[in-house]
Amino acid sequence: MHLADWSIVVILVAFLICIGWRCLRYTHSVADYLAANRCAGRYVLGMSEGAAGIGAISFIAAFEMYYKAGFSIVWWGLLMVVVQILAALSGWVTYRFRQTRAMTLAQFLETRYSKRFRVFAGILAFTAGVINFGIFPAVSTRFFIYFCGFPEHFNLFGFQVLTFAVVMAALIIIALFFTYIGMIAIMVTDFLQGIFLNIVIIILLFFVLWKFNWSQITEALSAAPVGMSLIHPFHTSQAKDFNIWYYLIGAFGMFYTLYAWQGCQGYQIAAISAHENLMSKIIQTTKTQIQNLQIIIIPIAAYTFLHHTNFANEAQNVTNTLANIDNVMIRGQMTVPIVLRFILPVGLMGGVCAMMFCALISNHDTYLLSWGSVFIQDIILPFRKTRLTPRQHLKYLRCAIFGVAVFIYLFSFLFRQTQYIYMFFAITGAIWLGGAGSVIIGGLYWKRGTTAAAYSSLIVGSTLAVSGIVFEQIWPALHDGKKFPVNGQWMWLIAMVSSIIVYVLVSLLGKRVSFNLDRLLHRGQYSVSDENVIKAPKIKGFKALVGINNEFSARDIFTYLFCIGCTVIWIVLFVVGTTLNLFFEISTEAWAKFWHFFVWFTFILGTIMSVWIGVGGIRELPDLFVRLKKTKNDNTDDGQVRLEDVSRSMESCKFR
Repeated sequence: MHLADWSIVVILVAFLICIGWRCLRYTHSVADYLAANRCAGRYVLGMSEGAAGIGAISFIAAFEMYYKAGFSIVWWGLLMVVVQILAALSGWVTYRFRQTRAMTLAQFLETRYSKRFRVFAGILAFTAGVINFGIFPAVSTRFFIYFCGFPEHFNLFGFQVLTFAVVMAALIIIALFFTYIGMIAIMVTDFLQGIFLNIVIIILLFFVLWKFNWSQITEALSAAPVGMSLIHPFHTSQAKDFNIWYYLIGAFGMFYTLYAWQGCQGYQIAAISAHENLMSKIIQTTKTQIQNLQIIIIPIAAYTFLHHTNFANEAQNVTNTLANIDNVMIRGQMTVPIVLRFILPVGLMGGVCAMMFCALISNHDTYLLSWGSVFIQDIILPFRKTRLTPRQHLKYLRCAIFGVAVFIYLFSFLFRQTQYIYMFFAITGAIWLGGAGSVIIGGLYWKRGTTAAAYSSLIVGSTLAVSGIVFEQIWPALHDGKKFPVNGQWMWLIAMVSSIIVYVLVSLLGKRVSFNLDRLLHRGQYSVSDENVIKAPKIKGFKALVGINNEFSARDIFTYLFCIGCTVIWIVLFVVGTTLNLFFEISTEAWAKFWHFFVWFTFILGTIMSVWIGVGGIRELPDLFVRLKKTKNDNTDDGQVRLEDVSRSMESCKFR
């Protein structure tokens, strides 16, 4: 990298550290530290959560998948776009969870089920989470090493030091800095990083579309083997792992596990109200999905660079660099970053490096806070008989966060990757996610759901997931090196379906219980007055049909309908395209033209969304600090469930 490139990175890091340090003055209580005292508005929350969720590892995982599967997998990925946006628009799970006012998911689980179940669920969620988180530093660090061209070792005071170990430690320490300050600093810096990330993505996409003309891209992709087309989604019968079934399972899992994964837990509880949380989810989901569709052109360009004869001489440098990577999976993950290293000009090279730094920090600090708080709030505190002071509580949280940081460092240093990133996510996440959806959905929407059913669901889901991990490790030794025939995505589906069946059967066959959902959700006589912003006659007609209620202002309705419009576009594209291909043979050339239009359409739409949300967030940011100053600190608002809270929720339960 050139000196100008490093200057961009250094200035950005210094700026973010200064902003984070200034946010320290607003952190006084546990609610401040974990939830920004529930003072966040929709645009700041939507932009910052989007940045936190699309970490550096997410970029690399997407590069890895799209480089292997091309445009074809994007078509089936539209299923995820439709499902995710519809979930956000409907407020599925998110609205009711915010109504509970729970500080963490497990606080809700204790209120709804029992303290022992909270601890059991917390242990499962924490275990799955930190193992899943364990490869984040390794994958991200390798990006910087290969992208920047760092040597494998360097000399420090006469000693040969492993570059990987030092760079990874430095990145985790910077993430720890923001995490130690708390959710306010994390959210504000993630918001600013999100703006910078969007700007660089737009410039990068424009550069790629300028450097590679569409005929070169089409020629390179058309050379794929028969049955493994990178252009025609209906000519992929020989494609493995990343195919239609991968996304069908993912679409089902998205609805089933919404809010179950606690990697971005702080953002789930930081909104001013349940309605503001709903609006932030709509904004964040729409923008993130469009952004995910935008970045497809980057690995496609990398594929073109390595496979088109026009770039053969330049591509040789990339080929030589990749040949020095022994691990096949790491070689696949680093292919696109290494291509970018050799094609980007000065300035944009530094911008991309800084962008990935933003993606890494926004993701790592959010996950560190989430898993550290899960360990303290949901595993340690339920066993304490005496109450912690706010100062003690914050000390416990910071110690746990440091412990998580040490674990992910050691795990990343020692673990050898043998499968695709997304498959690793699926199988490790299933330890918790296999049964979590039944527990959450049943607890929020079904008054008949029982504690015994919740236990049974989690045990079945985690047992199946762990079995899948074990079989994956021992199967090759027992079957002449062959892979276990069921991949991580299918094991996740088996765990989910089994857990749903178990939850329903145990609830229906056990003692009949009618839980007081009104008290849990603060509805009716239990409502919290300052969160019920608008009271008006009941909405009817079209507005009611699409989910608009009395809490929607004119601005909210515009935002909501705009996002519905985006959803309709994806639905129409997917339904019409799939129907046509069922009855007619659409040529590969026609699909290539469609993808050309698709790339430019998502580029323009994503740019509009970035400007809209960025401007809205900048105007909204001062209001966040005003609310933080005005809001009184409640030292009892620390995520712990008191005996009187549980007894009141259960007082109207009817046992038959």
